[in-house]
Amino acid sequence: MAKPIEFKLFAPYNQGAKLIGSFSDWQEIEMEKDGDGYFQRIVNLEDGVYKYKFRVQSNSWFFEPGQWVDVTDPYATDIDELSGKDNAILLVKDGEKITDTYVWKHDDQPLSADKELVIYELHVGDFSGGEDDPYARGKYKHVIEKLDYLCDLGINAIELMPIKEYPGSYSWGYNPRYFFATESSYGSTSELKNLIDECHSRGIRIIMDGIFNHSEASSPLTQIDHDYWYHHSPRDPDNNWGPEFNYEHYDEKLDIYPARKFIGDTIRFWIEEYHIDGIRYDAARQIANYDFMHWVVQEAKKTAGAKPFYNIAEHIPETTSITNVDGPMDGCWHDSFRHTITVHICGDTFDVESLKDAIDAKRQGFMGATNVVNYLTNHDHDHIMVELANRNIFNEEAFTRAKLGAAILMTSVGVPLIWMGEEFGEYKPKQSESSKIEWSLLGNHLNQGLFAYYKGLINLRKQNHALYTENIDFIHENMETKVLAYSRWNEEGSRVVVVANFSENFLAGYQIDNFPCGGTWHEWTGNYDVESGDDSIMTDLGPYEAKVFVWQ
Repeated sequence: MAKPIEFKLFAPYNQGAKLIGSFSDWQEIEMEKDGDGYFQRIVNLEDGVYKYKFRVQSNSWFFEPGQWVDVTDPYATDIDELSGKDNAILLVKDGEKITDTYVWKHDDQPLSADKELVIYELHVGDFSGGEDDPYARGKYKHVIEKLDYLCDLGINAIELMPIKEYPGSYSWGYNPRYFFATESSYGSTSELKNLIDECHSRGIRIIMDGIFNHSEASSPLTQIDHDYWYHHSPRDPDNNWGPEFNYEHYDEKLDIYPARKFIGDTIRFWIEEYHIDGIRYDAARQIANYDFMHWVVQEAKKTAGAKPFYNIAEHIPETTSITNVDGPMDGCWHDSFRHTITVHICGDTFDVESLKDAIDAKRQGFMGATNVVNYLTNHDHDHIMVELANRNIFNEEAFTRAKLGAAILMTSVGVPLIWMGEEFGEYKPKQSESSKIEWSLLGNHLNQGLFAYYKGLINLRKQNHALYTENIDFIHENMETKVLAYSRWNEEGSRVVVVANFSENFLAGYQIDNFPCGGTWHEWTGNYDVESGDDSIMTDLGPYEAKVFVWQ
């Protein structure tokens, strides 16, 4: 039996709008405008799947005045993008508009707090499919096939590179065209929910990479009334990736900020519909509006309710103002960590003060352990193996240095993030074309060894809660030998001391004074016990090696 289904389009300053769809054989149906700026039409529809679009008299300056254009519903939750027509797909069930019929199974699983996270960043299309496999992979369901691998590694959060619908079938996703629809080339909306559900069942949180600075040029709002939602032209032409949302624009007549309303709606939708557990806000420096960010983070937390929700800014170069007491975000990408640690493990320099700034973000003015997300690399940078190869460092020597980087990453103040493949020595340079992970590398002794090293460090983080705190003391530094040692501790008596050699020299019987306490320490990397005297310990340090001492 047909039930009334409402179609709405918010276009307050447009003269006319019509509805066209498969239910009317694509003939125009007039829409009426209400006082709140919405064009509306009710159509009686049976349960089923329909396609539709709006035909609007555009207010955008690049069309003729009042020109009729066909636009996809900006609020469409599914798009037939693969057909090239970009019609919105409408699913009606029991007389209601729904996204899909997925039933959640694992909402009751407890999830880790922000300070306990080890985040794994991945691109759905490239994460699977490097296997010797006759079929193209790279879908949500193939990520599920790899969850046991990620559980073995020990991570408890996945940050998905953008999964909103973009043009074509391969992109990094930073060109979103539709903000409520998921990327069709990765699978259906139900398959994305299933991936998130499967992650939750294993205690893995999902952080979504959100693009709220800009949209792709042909996104529907640009076609309807460009300057109502967007800045007229780029504010920083050198860092411009598409029309930029104007969060300052206030519509006095309707008492709304149009761009804020739209993005607020999208964020609430993703939390309610897809049960995500955090957002990385791309290009926060370009958004450049703390009022908006404060508001949208509050909206996100309100919608998430009691469950933990982590809001992370990508603000490059980083700034403490975005996370501290009156800053809008919980954390931010700590780009200086990557740059500093890279040049040190590559042997380009030894600057003990900049090393200490990277390892203890409080020295840069950050306040707590969740205010920074540390990484050796991410999707924007080359893998450490590429950085080393560029300096003619290969094979065993490269893996030794990658381990040094991993030890510092997992024991520094802050939340660690691993870019996919880094944990076993992926070596492909960054590129914007598809670049599948080389899973076969795990068959090699050195790659498997690096994976085991990462896995052990992640386990150490989970067991030793000194590493969740912001407590750190630098107990030893030596410019001549290029050795730095630091102690991490908590009030419950957990202690970890890291001793790192940033030189190519073997240092036999090296003595570290100021050791935090006497007694038995377990050296984690070599798996042996060592007694420290009252305040010193002696150890051999290999070239570019870290020793990790855990107090027993």
